[in-house]
Amino acid sequence: MTEPRWLTPDERRAWLALVSINTLLPAALDTRLHTAGKLSLFDYTVLAMLSEAEDRFLPMSELAARSSASLSRLSHVVTKLQKRGWVERRPHPSDARVTTAHLTEEGMATIVGLAPAHVEDVRDLFLDALTEQDVLDLARIGEKVVGRLDTDHWILREKQA
Repeated sequence: MTEPRWLTPDERRAWLALVSINTLLPAALDTRLHTAGKLSLFDYTVLAMLSEAEDRFLPMSELAARSSASLSRLSHVVTKLQKRGWVERRPHPSDARVTTAHLTEEGMATIVGLAPAHVEDVRDLFLDALTEQDVLDLARIGEKVVGRLDTDHWILREKQA
């Protein structure tokens, strides 16, 4: 039997820091977004991805990829956002078999209203703790790990464009 490849002390430190960030940061951002607009970080991410898309719509499968979610989780959240008047489901303009999520004017107004404070929260809770080189290193490292998990992930395609 092969001996397990145990983590070195530095690897353990890095891993535990990442696990802690993945738990603490989304929770802190969720709290702030819920206070500001009664929505979660995931809700905000869905609205933000639609707001950045050409004509403010994406196929549900692409929106799932861009929000790092399963289609079932995304579908549940899109239903919730529909009830608030922020998103509509429609057939794709060029392929009626494909369902798209469209950001409504009210949804756009919501994201525009929340974005300045959210970006400031991201800076306050995360980016301001890093140097410019840390940010570049984190992007490089994150893209390496994402590429190992999903070789066709949208952030890797965006980097190449």
